[in-house]
Amino acid sequence: MPTLVLERHRGGTLRDVGGRGRGPSGGDAAPGREPAPVGTGLLGVAAFLAAVTMLFLAFTSAYLARRQEAGWPAFSPPWVLWVNTAVLLVSSGTLDWARRRIRSGDAAGLRRGVEWTAALGLLFVLGQLAAWRQLAARGLYLTTNPHSSFFYVLTAVHGAHLLGGVVALATVLLRSWQGRYTAQAHAGVTNCAVYWHFMDLLWLYLFVLLFWV
Repeated sequence: MPTLVLERHRGGTLRDVGGRGRGPSGGDAAPGREPAPVGTGLLGVAAFLAAVTMLFLAFTSAYLARRQEAGWPAFSPPWVLWVNTAVLLVSSGTLDWARRRIRSGDAAGLRRGVEWTAALGLLFVLGQLAAWRQLAARGLYLTTNPHSSFFYVLTAVHGAHLLGGVVALATVLLRSWQGRYTAQAHAGVTNCAVYWHFMDLLWLYLFVLLFWV
């Protein structure tokens, strides 16, 4: 025999809700259904990005402390960094477009967007190498002065993390070809997008820190 469950509402009235739980939107949830948990993949990405944040905060602390010393030998940014910044911003746009395509069930669109994003990411890394060459042409090397040292180290560490994002994009692309993503199941794409957008924002932060703070 079904159990009678009464719910008290405003005004003191009682209503039989038939033993069912409340859904996340305020309506009755279907019997046997539980709210979907946060994906372990996304939690893993969040934990890793928290560690990356702590690393760059430590770099920032050291940079700001060193910059307060007398005779800070600042230099202007190589022009290629402006192009690089635009490339990375566009790559975030292409990846977000890819994510929207798979949400519509368009796996081919997902692949195109991911391919463009990975290509732009590699172009960004090549642009960073070009920036280093431009600095070397000015006589600025890793050990020339504190500013150049921080520039080389921070851009190298960021570039290494961005290359990790390119590897993640390649994994997403491979799984897409295997038919692993659908409009209803594409958590891997979302996790990769969160990581990539974070790298984009981190670069903007570093660009401002190194040349305008």
